Amino acid sequence: MNRPSICVPCRLAAIAAVMGCATAAFAWTAGWLTPKRLSAPHIIDTFESNYGVHTGYRRNHAKGLCVEGTFESNGNGARVSRAAVFAPGTTPVIGRFAIPGSNPSAPDASTPVRSMALLFQLQDGEQWRTGMNSTPVFIVRTPNQFFSQLTASKPDPATGKPDPAKLDAFFQANPETQPFRDWVKAHAPSSSFANTAFYGINAFIATDAAGNKRAIRWQTVPETAYAPETPAQKADPNFLADDFDARLAAGPLRWRLVLTVAAPGDPTNDATRQWPADREQIDAGTLVLTRAEPQSDGMCRDVNYDPTILPNGLKPSDDPLLAARSAAYSVSFNRRTREEAGFAQSHGGAQP
Repeated sequence: MNRPSICVPCRLAAIAAVMGCATAAFAWTAGWLTPKRLSAPHIIDTFESNYGVHTGYRRNHAKGLCVEGTFESNGNGARVSRAAVFAPGTTPVIGRFAIPGSNPSAPDASTPVRSMALLFQLQDGEQWRTGMNSTPVFIVRTPNQFFSQLTASKPDPATGKPDPAKLDAFFQANPETQPFRDWVKAHAPSSSFANTAFYGINAFIATDAAGNKRAIRWQTVPETAYAPETPAQKADPNFLADDFDARLAAGPLRWRLVLTVAAPGDPTNDATRQWPADREQIDAGTLVLTRAEPQSDGMCRDVNYDPTILPNGLKPSDDPLLAARSAAYSVSFNRRTREEAGFAQSHGGAQP
């Protein structure tokens, strides 16, 4: 689609907002950056220094909405994975919609990215947790790149915004960021969580009943037709939750769960690269959401959507972002739950 041109500093600032927020959840685990060997706590400390601390909230994707429903498997996914979730039948789901960023009061239009996180509660006690974004690629591939990006996007105290020159230098030094930047530039933000497609971004290894292994990625494809954000919505700081509640009042909302199967040679360790469009895609069933509730007391509030919590039949690939996400999510989860516990104790059981 054609878009009016904007000034370079403005464009860089907009991209920085996406980077500083959307990449916040993908922090790096201990020992991956040498010689200083950055740890997950150190990275979360840096996020807090950059974007502030909002007590009791996630350090990224702080503003969100809890949802509940089911996944109705049609059995097709069993072709690549023996995970019980892909056998024909219904699995309860606890989910969460959110926007990137550390501020739980941020206007919805402050970022073009939306996120969907899901917890599938399997009958045998196993869980499958996944966190997805509305972009099909991630902005960086490696821990080193992420740390450079985090440093480059640190807000200037004088302006409250990143330095465009530092961001431009980062982009020039890291051409792998181009696919993400191109995608964001070409796709107007969606007008609703309900009409947004969400992508798992990282690759995983699926094992079928015979022991065959294949690399896969997944996405949820909405049955509601996409429409871009409107000017009226941009003026409403909470339009995404309001819109979702209104749509849900008219009936359940649905997404198709689609598994994409890699061909030999497709990269599994690089989240900045999409696989070719002609790869096999498997429609594995339908996600049906029937209920939404505020995150302050909703079922998703205390869920850590660690993407490495997987059922038998799925396991992480060699993508370095996966272990990094797991480590950072754990630090964020522990900090906010301690804060919630302290707040509740000092306020007679009330929650922030």
